[in-house]
Formats: sequence, structure tokens, C-alpha cells
Amino acid sequence: MRVFFADPHSPWQRGTHENTNGLLRQYFPKGTDLSRWSGQEIQAAARTMNNRPRKTPGWKTPAEMLNDYLKSVQQPGVASTG
Repeated sequence: MRVFFADPHSPWQRGTHENTNGLLRQYFPKGTDLSRWSGQEIQAAARTMNNRPRKTPGWKTPAEMLNDYLKSVQQPGVASTG
């Protein structure tokens, strides 16, 4: 897996990251103290976001992309949960 390090103060270099921040704001306004929400509420927001299709990977969800990646790196003969 390739890793990209963006330059500081360069949001245009990390569009997906900025888009995700915008989606998070639907659940948690900017500057919000996350301790105000329960772990269940935070997990529910994460589950919703991870099952929301995204345009960039061909309208797949992040959960589907992770599953595809895990299948691609799975070693033959190793037990899996999927």
C-alpha cells in the first residue's frame, strides 16, 4: 500500500481527507468535544460513513474497499473471518 505525505497547510493535496472532514461535520460540528457523545454514537457515525459510497473508488464504500484489499493480500492456507 502506497502512503502519501501531504505538505503542511496544503488541503488541496488531500482532497479525500478534506471531504471526509466535511462528512464528519454532519455528525460532529467543528470544535466539538467528542467526549459529549457516547462510544456507541461515535461508532454509529463511523459505521454510517464507512458504508456510504464514494465517487472516487467507483462508488464503492470504504468498507468494500477495505474488504477488497484484505482479500488481495490474504495468503493461501491462512484462515480468515471473511
